[in-house]
Amino acid sequence: MRSLRETVFCNLTIEMRIIFCALLIVLFCSLQAQHVAEARRPWYHNTTIYQIYPRSYYDSNGDGIGDIQGIIQKLDYIKSLGCETVWCSPFFKSPQRDFGYDISGYTEIAPEYGTLKDAEQLITEAHKRGMKIVFDMVMNHTSDEHPWFKESASSRTNPKADWYLWRDKPNHWRSQLRTKGWHYVKARNQYYWASFLPFQPDLNYRNPDVKKAMFDAVKFWLAKGVDGFRLDMFNSIYKDSVFRNDAASRKVVSEHYDTKGFKHSITGSVNQPESFDFAKELRSVCDSFGERMLLGEVYGNHPMVRRFLGKDRNDGLTLVFNFEMLRFKMRAKYFHHIINDLERDIPRPYAPVYVFSNHDRRRSMKRLHGDMAKAKLLHMLQLTVRGVPCMYYGEEIGMQDYRMPYSKSLDPIPHQYKNVPRFLVDLAGETMNRDEVRTPMQWDTGTAAGFSKTEKTWLPVHTNFRQVNVEKEERDTNSLLCTVRALLNLRKTVPPLSMGTMSLLQSKFFPKGVLAYKRLYGKEAVLVIMNFTKDKKEFDLSGNWERLFGINSLDGLDKGKVSLGSYGGIILRDTGALNFK
Repeated sequence: MRSLRETVFCNLTIEMRIIFCALLIVLFCSLQAQHVAEARRPWYHNTTIYQIYPRSYYDSNGDGIGDIQGIIQKLDYIKSLGCETVWCSPFFKSPQRDFGYDISGYTEIAPEYGTLKDAEQLITEAHKRGMKIVFDMVMNHTSDEHPWFKESASSRTNPKADWYLWRDKPNHWRSQLRTKGWHYVKARNQYYWASFLPFQPDLNYRNPDVKKAMFDAVKFWLAKGVDGFRLDMFNSIYKDSVFRNDAASRKVVSEHYDTKGFKHSITGSVNQPESFDFAKELRSVCDSFGERMLLGEVYGNHPMVRRFLGKDRNDGLTLVFNFEMLRFKMRAKYFHHIINDLERDIPRPYAPVYVFSNHDRRRSMKRLHGDMAKAKLLHMLQLTVRGVPCMYYGEEIGMQDYRMPYSKSLDPIPHQYKNVPRFLVDLAGETMNRDEVRTPMQWDTGTAAGFSKTEKTWLPVHTNFRQVNVEKEERDTNSLLCTVRALLNLRKTVPPLSMGTMSLLQSKFFPKGVLAYKRLYGKEAVLVIMNFTKDKKEFDLSGNWERLFGINSLDGLDKGKVSLGSYGGIILRDTGALNFK
């Protein structure tokens, strides 16, 4: 007896059969083409980034300062952690008044960090381990001790007289620190512009010689094998050609996506149209060496970020930090809103960058008040959501800010705000002293937390290093470090978590305080469910599932019922059809 399917097919005309078969072939080819396209996604859209602040990572020679050889000696640790790309904050020649972000030689290495040979070895050793290495390129400004600036400041007629931005009279621009940005030089009887600190004069990219010199510096490192650059203050590269004043917003505080720089419009000292074009020029330079990462520090809303990435296709910067999460709120509703906006505004083939801490802002553990359970959940989100996770050194073990007096800071920023009471900064949930987030990496319970052979380190080690360190957490399978390592391994071995599409699931299907999303890659589907409350959650889930990961023993699946402990999370592989829309 024929089945209904056989009967229907036999009754079709030959022409209809041909059309039906052709449609099946087209559908199959389309799916295959989609799979091939996914497999060819550039590496930098699937990677995981680990940021190192070289001065604080590992001191190999006992002088109390971290160095390049120290990074090399710890590459195996980073590899074992599961991170694929290492981003190093600057170790180029510098007077170190802003600890490397004031460069005086783009193709030279500061002696306290090592030599050019050390930098070349770092690139080689990272590649030997199958890892990528990204350097920090500060293109917006130099140190005022750079030979270019010294020559430019000497007179109005020297060959580099217009390599920087000079004016007879200042306009009303303010620096990004909201302090004065114009600074007087007697030899020229003029003022130069500095977007950040006074000793960091901005380059004039309207001068083609400046652009060529900086592109030559980029090519120098690309030729040595570096896999790309993190780009400091990239939306400040160009300024208004006639120095019109900034148009200030009437908002008293920024929107959740604006963060720093929300008062700037497209006119003035940031976000010039030429900067979007410059991003494409720089991309072209890098592409001539193969697939290279360009990770931009850009402040602005999502439409502005898209212009730096490339408005219609990703032909500008390859990635831009999504800084709205630096002041995250540990609530399901908050992250649902953030993820929804990013999926709408930074869709595939673009990729958002999920970052919760860096060398300028408070560590995520400080915002979590030292709660390890919440830290595990936060990292679970960061490492399973669609996008590129960027982790600051020490986050994987739960390092915290180390409170220090502003008056004794090595960081120059607190000295710019001597009259601002500390309690006001605390109320804002921030710190002006970046020393507090740059303390030495905590490796073990030995001298200087294993960072150095000397007790006298460039910054003091946090006093909690005996409780929070790599050695201790590696022995505890329930530690934050082991949780992060397990999640990174899962991200590598389960394709939907690194390469799949993502869709948020409607909150109405889950208890209050629970966030869930689906990741799809080819025929594989994964469901991520997280409990952002201290209360245990239980609910039914239809379909066929297998448990891949749970933050703790209470996070489980039994006969279609999901259980989540306090700040728990679970990852499930779908072996059937997902019933949520």
